[in-house]
Amino acid sequence: MLLFQRLFKRHIGLHLPVSKKALLQSRLGGRLQELGLREMSQYHALIVADDGAEERQRAIDLITTNETYFFREQSHFDFLAKELLPTLGSDKALRIWSAASSTGEEAYTLAMLLDHYRPVGNWSVFASDISTRVLSFARRGLYPMARGQNIPSSYLRRYCLRGTDAYEGHFLVEGALRRKVEFAQRNLTDLDAFDDGQFDLIFLRNVIIYFDFPTKIQVLNAVIKRLRPGGHLIVGHSESLHGMDLGLEMHSPSIYRKP
Repeated sequence: MLLFQRLFKRHIGLHLPVSKKALLQSRLGGRLQELGLREMSQYHALIVADDGAEERQRAIDLITTNETYFFREQSHFDFLAKELLPTLGSDKALRIWSAASSTGEEAYTLAMLLDHYRPVGNWSVFASDISTRVLSFARRGLYPMARGQNIPSSYLRRYCLRGTDAYEGHFLVEGALRRKVEFAQRNLTDLDAFDDGQFDLIFLRNVIIYFDFPTKIQVLNAVIKRLRPGGHLIVGHSESLHGMDLGLEMHSPSIYRKP
């Protein structure tokens, strides 16, 4: 367990407490069987080797994937639609970053809202995640119907195509909307490796809970650096920035503004 703790902390900043040992074994166990390995230590040796980068990324994919759904934590999207967008002129280019986008539901939710409220299209959504596997899933835009149960019916009709035959029970985000969302791999502990510019709104939800306190501060400062003055940062309802000197003003719990 200690070896994997150090590995994930070093590469992606993930704090994996001892209490997550069963989770670690369940997430990686299937891969050990596929490779014909008996011991976790054998797998660790494989992914830390000089030529183990590809398998190491696979392990990262397995340990970091978290299920999400469309319009998760609805109040954040209400803030965007009812409070933020009405204050911005339609001529202003708006950039939004879904900074831990997982399988893409958050990014496409943002795109649906933006297309609805700013049909002139003067906006963009950038979505990132550490996992290459979920990014591939997100780019495809094909989801089980259960993931879309919170999508308003008008949005379902406008932006989603119901699957048939082999895709029965699924829906596909329509192509024009998919093309408006850019997905890319980013490590939140190494953001300076890329110049992604500045954003007006950043969603960083349900991810900092997986970092220890020093890593939270590191990641938050790096993310805030990419937030334009007057822009907003949104974290998950279960997350708090209390006690962190980040130079932000709290708009409401989980929503913060950069002066």
